[in-house]
Amino acid sequence: MEIASTQTATSFVPTTETSEAVISSDFETFLKMLTVQMENQDPLNPTDASDYAQQLATFSGVEQQVLTNDLLSSLMVQMNTTGMAQMADWVGKEARAAAPAYFDGSPITIAPNPAAIADKVELVVLDAEGIEVQRMEIAKSAEPVDWAGVDSAGNPLPTGLYTFRVESQSGGNVVLDEVADVYARVQEVRSENGASVLLLEGGVAVLASDVSALREG
Repeated sequence: MEIASTQTATSFVPTTETSEAVISSDFETFLKMLTVQMENQDPLNPTDASDYAQQLATFSGVEQQVLTNDLLSSLMVQMNTTGMAQMADWVGKEARAAAPAYFDGSPITIAPNPAAIADKVELVVLDAEGIEVQRMEIAKSAEPVDWAGVDSAGNPLPTGLYTFRVESQSGGNVVLDEVADVYARVQEVRSENGASVLLLEGGVAVLASDVSALREG
């Protein structure tokens, strides 16, 4: 898979050139306005030279800020491209993250993290519409659980995205309810808004920074 092309890596070059051209044009306009201001000032009450110096300094500061922002943006793109290149071998592996998982008939591995004080833990399965389709008691441990995707009669549930929540109960009260981590195969690594994003099976997108583990698919 191609993570970053030459065009992507150099896409900020024309942007910088454009910014510099705009700054140059604005500076020429600024000088013309300053000249007109000097020509039309009141000869009996001329503008102090320090005022002109301050205006020039202000414009220079804006110019430097624009160029600095362009440089920082370019550096961010380079760093992000490098990060994606380093994650190229993630494609094909299974990433662990708190996200929906795509069920196609194969079991889904869930990594629960119940509360330590829980005396009962339940796995709650929600479909793509957020409707609860299954609830089952699981062991009070952080050991991975394989969800087979079948109902109480052993019939497979429909293909699609499912979200898994882990409810930790103590004394009949829910003390913790959170989305469980699941393992899903990485299909693509992409850059979006300066961040590395993983595209998982079923079109689920997660930030690379939200991935807590990787394993061979």
